[in-house]
Amino acid sequence: MARAAAAAAVLAARPSSLPGASSPRRRRPGHACFVRPPGRPPATLRVLLSPVQRTPCCTQAEVAAGSSTVEACELVSGSDLVVGEGDDSVSAYLFKAVKNNNGTGILLLSDIYGFEDSATRDFAYRVACNGYNVLVPDLFRGNPWKPSLPLGGDEIQQWLAGQAPDRVSGDIDACTRWLLDEFTAAGVSKKLGVVGFCYGGGRLVEALARDSGACFSAGVCFYGVPMDASLGDRVAAPVLFVCGDGDPYCAVDTVRELERRARGARALVYAGRGHGFAHRPQSVEDDADAEDAFNAMRAWLHDHLLA
Repeated sequence: MARAAAAAAVLAARPSSLPGASSPRRRRPGHACFVRPPGRPPATLRVLLSPVQRTPCCTQAEVAAGSSTVEACELVSGSDLVVGEGDDSVSAYLFKAVKNNNGTGILLLSDIYGFEDSATRDFAYRVACNGYNVLVPDLFRGNPWKPSLPLGGDEIQQWLAGQAPDRVSGDIDACTRWLLDEFTAAGVSKKLGVVGFCYGGGRLVEALARDSGACFSAGVCFYGVPMDASLGDRVAAPVLFVCGDGDPYCAVDTVRELERRARGARALVYAGRGHGFAHRPQSVEDDADAEDAFNAMRAWLHDHLLA
């Protein structure tokens, strides 16, 4: 009942005109808002189209299946790029809405499977369909966790230990600066948003807690792991926290504590849903709640970045 009321509140202001979503190093000095000269243009550019009708798909399920049986989104371009130089450089992928671009940048922080994973890119594509410019960085420097490997045991703990917190936060800050250069300093947009899943959701909370320059105007955190609830006191941007009460990795109590501590935060807790349901739905029930969560995110970003 509480979740339904919260979801209704989030969705109440959702504009009907937005595209539908009917399925689914070293630590660098300075603040994340430091602006550097614009980097070189991306080396490659490709327009993402459905192979069926040569029109872009609008839902995660349709994108993954290569089908275009639903209303098509506007064109979305995709390009590989490198942020920074030398040992501090970060590979990334940028999705840009072509026809309906609202000029606003979104930093999307992936789960442990990395920025090249199909589920992550499908989700980023859907966000771009709604008019955004979505930057997905390689948080793991070419060494993401492999889907064929188990999630428990010593091996994944050793892998996680190899992701140095200072290096990861430095990469996130560098990508934030890049977005500021491209879309804010250039006068294209005055606001940036950040979205994170799982590992990326945990890093989202940390990034917003150290965002002393108020670079971000909104965040959406999907089942962040791990999350330090005490950081909520330092989070100024409004955050929508999304999780399931069947998630063994993301405790609902932690999410509720973050909701209480962070200014303007709201939590949506989905009954019976497990980890990853919003961007990796595994059942019809997951798919329905994934769709609801996507629409809640869409309304949240619109209200805090565009309205």
